[in-house]
Amino acid sequence: MKLQPGTTVVKNGQLVDGTGSAAIPNAAVIITDGLITYAGPAIDAPLAPDARVIDARGGTIMPGLVEAHIHLTYFNVSELQDLDIKFPVEYVTLQSAVNAKTALECGYTSARSGGCLHNIDVWMKKAIEEDMIPGPRLSASGREICGAGGLMDWNPDFRRIGMEGIVFIVNGPEQARSAVRKLVKDGIEWVKTYPTGDAASPDINDHHTLCMTFEEMHAVVATAHNHGLKVTGHCRATEGIRNALKAGYDAIEHGTFMDDECLDLLLKRNVPMCPGLGFELLSVQRGKEFGLSQRVLDGHQETLEAGAESCRKVLKAGGTLGLGGDYGFAWTPHGTYAQEMTFFVNYVGFSTLDTITCATLGGAKMMGREREIGTLEAGKLGDVLVVAGDVLKDISILENRNNLLAVMQGGVVKAGTLVKPASF
Repeated sequence: MKLQPGTTVVKNGQLVDGTGSAAIPNAAVIITDGLITYAGPAIDAPLAPDARVIDARGGTIMPGLVEAHIHLTYFNVSELQDLDIKFPVEYVTLQSAVNAKTALECGYTSARSGGCLHNIDVWMKKAIEEDMIPGPRLSASGREICGAGGLMDWNPDFRRIGMEGIVFIVNGPEQARSAVRKLVKDGIEWVKTYPTGDAASPDINDHHTLCMTFEEMHAVVATAHNHGLKVTGHCRATEGIRNALKAGYDAIEHGTFMDDECLDLLLKRNVPMCPGLGFELLSVQRGKEFGLSQRVLDGHQETLEAGAESCRKVLKAGGTLGLGGDYGFAWTPHGTYAQEMTFFVNYVGFSTLDTITCATLGGAKMMGREREIGTLEAGKLGDVLVVAGDVLKDISILENRNNLLAVMQGGVVKAGTLVKPASF
């Protein structure tokens, strides 16, 4: 990805640097050849007489946001067939490119894949890094892994089609190892698995059901780590979280029913978690519009309440949380990612500053790129979000793209009202 040559100064705004430190009023950020060289009070900033200037107009200067669990290949999903058999790979790829552009325009300069169809994210990452298409810096996952009869194994045998476009179905450790080896050849970074079920499947694989054995999970980890890959998993049930942490998982998705033993393991191994929790609230609020049954809605309500409590536990204990997840369903469309942050402030009870830190530095840590992105500090990439307004007073202003003055990657202004009409 190209870096902006020369020097750019962003000034006339408060600085929320992503570290969790208090905001700095009347601040400046200086970016030289794509890297931050200064971030702090404007009065102490070194002179840059020939610099290009971006005026924050009294608003907020903050790090680019990180979507820590993105599904670029999901597009207006309202039923299972929308995921694996409704569209050909060519059309899903085009949808994904649109979703990547949308994410960047929403202020998300980086993202971590939570699984995809047909290995599209690996090639999407390459296209973004080579400036072929606009999108967030991407940590690529690929097709997912689930035990036979588990949450993601939904095509009945009479259809005589498999699940290979979205997930590898495994029976036992040897098949688990084989699935990982195929993903190694695909070029992915994260192996996504399904240790547990979900409220979406109350009759067979609900949120208290296990979908993989410990032996299968351990085989995935051992094989993935041998090839330098990381492993994560959809973990709602307590036993699934525990198995994942004992098996050596590198991250936890959701972490819904986390008991004290799981929390201790999470902290001891310093494993980050992405709750993807706003999806549960939106499922409860809008599910009936899309035909979700009352049993499914009740399950989402249970995971919503338990997941919020788990997040509060992790934050209080000093664990790492990233924000994002499962946007791309009909009731959580792409382009609405920032409502996750509003939800964490208004429903979960996080402070605005803690929420921003999770959505920037927390996501960067999940990607393993906290030395490059996630905060506005000297030496890091100039991935900057310039916002019209005070996000600490009202975090919901991030939900409206018209409030984003500039979205910068490596100092290059890629989106925002400074470069596009307010109606885009």
